[in-house]
Formats: sequence, C-alpha cells, structure tokens
Amino acid sequence: MSTGQTISPTLTTESRGGRILRYTFDERLNHWITAFAYTYCLWTGLAFWSPYLFWMATIVGGGPTARFWHPWIGLIYVIGSIWMVKQFLPDMTITDADREWQKSVKYYIQNQDDKMPPQGRFNAGQKMFWKGMFWSTLVLLITGIVLWFPEVIVQNPRLQSFHWLLTWCAFLHSVAALVTIGLFIIHVYMSVWMTPGSLKSMTDGTVSNAFARAHHRLWYEKVTGRKG
Repeated sequence: MSTGQTISPTLTTESRGGRILRYTFDERLNHWITAFAYTYCLWTGLAFWSPYLFWMATIVGGGPTARFWHPWIGLIYVIGSIWMVKQFLPDMTITDADREWQKSVKYYIQNQDDKMPPQGRFNAGQKMFWKGMFWSTLVLLITGIVLWFPEVIVQNPRLQSFHWLLTWCAFLHSVAALVTIGLFIIHVYMSVWMTPGSLKSMTDGTVSNAFARAHHRLWYEKVTGRKG
C-alpha cells in the first residue's frame, strides 16, 4: 500500500510516456470497491428512508434482500474507508498551502486555476471532503450497528428504558447519510465535469504533466524533481 509520498520519480514520469502516476493500483482498487459499496448502501438506504422511494429496493431484489445486504455491504464500505485512512492519511495534513487555498477559494469556484496558490497532492477542498466522509462514515457505523439488531433492545425487558436510543440512532444515521450524499454529489461533479482528467486518473492512475502542474504544482515538483 503506497502513498503519494513514496512514489518513485522514475515510475511517475518518463517510464509512463510523460504522464505522472497519481494513484497506485491499491489506491484505485480500494476507491472503486468503496465507491460501489457506498452506491449500493445509498440506493437501498434511500429505499428504506421514504415510502415514496421504496421502489428502489425492488431493483436490487426486494425489501428483505436489500435489508439483509445493506449492513453487510455497509461493512465493506467502512473497511474500504479505513483502508483509505492508511493509504492517504500522510497526505491529509493541513499545511500553509491549504490555508492559502482557503483564502483563494473564490477563484477555485470560478474555475480560475491560474489564480490559485500551488498545492500538494491534495488541495484543502479534497482534504475537507475526505475528512467529512470519514467522520460521517464513523457515525453511520456506530448508529448502523444499533439499527442492525433492534430486537436486542426491543425484546429485552431490562433495556426498555433505552428504546429512545433506536430513535436517536435512526435520526443520526439519516443525518450522516445526507451529509455523505451532499459530499458525494460534489465529488462526482468535480471529478467528472469541473476538473477534466480527474476521472481518468482513477482508472489508469496517471495524469498529464500539465494537469499536475496546474492543480498540484507542489506535488508535481516533489515527484519529478522539477521546478515550475
């Protein structure tokens, strides 16, 4: 499991036809496993959330099938998220470059990349997304375990005073899920439409020199040993 801080310059430039290795195979594999697991949980979770959306459950085998697989696939998503912590944590430390990025965020929103300060492997926005998804996932895990086995509380006379826990867990689970949905929509929009080249980097693992210089100049200089 490699991070951006351990990638060899030899492997990131000339040996890949002038393109730079941005994501290792392990990182891409985990990203897509986690993405598909999240999508399944999102789909089935929305089906459980509202009667008007229950039709979504029929597409994945019906209510009982969705109810059975939702928590198990959720565990795969959580494991993938923990794996991401090990892969990306060294790159997620807030730096002075990130603080400068936050001050110039209006130019980022306006897609004026030439006015943005140089960034490392990930910019401050990507770091905030990563942390938002991680902490929301932690809430989903804790509340989801309680909701997975509601009979433990409902059918145990000694735990009758804890029935309120189910209500609160259902509420917090929904709130955390809505937070991830918002972040997920932003992530897809940024990757597919706003920043051309991002999606390709998560398929073959590479980005062009121009992309690296424009969006992650500090990282580009580090892995290539070039300035400017």
